[in-house]
Amino acid sequence: MEIQNAQKAVDNWIKENGVRYFNELTNMAQLTEEVGEVARIIARRYGEQSEKESDKNKDLGEELADVVFVVLCLANQTGIDLQEAFDRKLDIKTKRDKDRHKNNEKLK
Repeated sequence: MEIQNAQKAVDNWIKENGVRYFNELTNMAQLTEEVGEVARIIARRYGEQSEKESDKNKDLGEELADVVFVVLCLANQTGIDLQEAFDRKLDIKTKRDKDRHKNNEKLK
């Protein structure tokens, strides 16, 4: 699914299942909360912290999808075409970092 289609799907979901978008500050707080849940799973599952029994069934994919959902909400409500912004960012990163990582001794 292209990002534009994902933005439309989220907007349709809000219109059909929600009352309205939460305001931008609430969505920013929600985004922070969702990123924290992703960080918790990664820190415990892939990092050095031990995983609590209650966290072992948490689905990293689902938590990442929560992050994407809120990002799409923020893009929709602030008038950002995220597909265009992403394509532009990828082009910038490609030009800027073309050889940067290939020449990084730490990555070899």
